[in-house]
Amino acid sequence: MREKQNNWQRIEAVIKWANMSTNYFARYIGLARGENLYQIKRGNNGISLDVADRIVSKFPQIDKLWLLTGEGQMFADERLRGSQIPFYDVDVEQGIGILDRLEPSSNLIVPPAGDCDLAMSYAGRAMGACLPPGTVVLLKAVDRDAIIPGEEYVIVSQKIVTLRIVRAADEEGKVRLVAGDRDHYDDILLNVSDIVSVYKVKGKLIINS
Repeated sequence: MREKQNNWQRIEAVIKWANMSTNYFARYIGLARGENLYQIKRGNNGISLDVADRIVSKFPQIDKLWLLTGEGQMFADERLRGSQIPFYDVDVEQGIGILDRLEPSSNLIVPPAGDCDLAMSYAGRAMGACLPPGTVVLLKAVDRDAIIPGEEYVIVSQKIVTLRIVRAADEEGKVRLVAGDRDHYDDILLNVSDIVSVYKVKGKLIINS
């Protein structure tokens, strides 16, 4: 069970969701200065009813009970919340194999994402322009028998962990793992029996820097 967010973490979650700086957020909700919020951040003050009312008046999607107590969900209307996906701030090819030893650093709220289990960033270069380094991939654990040739998957095998396009191989009992950048990366031929776990790439958030 995840630990309940403290006062500042809840305020910060709203600020990040609103895509504002702390000072701009303070002015937007009608506070004269950001110091009121920084006092909450330092732990000197809790979230007052006045601050909660100001936030909810500007952002009616936010659940006031959650804001004041941490109970329940951030959004008052489940339909507005969308999919809340645990985000692990590690490279997927490094972290997916040790997922049971990791804790998510935050949650991504992605309304159209559908059924996803987790999100991680992709730091590799093998997928080329279709999945540039820094892309956040939204993943769903699937059975290896459910692999659809031509789709992108994170494959955890006994020897390698990689994100590739999975294609059928000529040889029975094998799959071909294909890079997006085939000019610089060779195909990998893999025994299906060596596959430990499979995660389908359900979506990707490409961060333009």
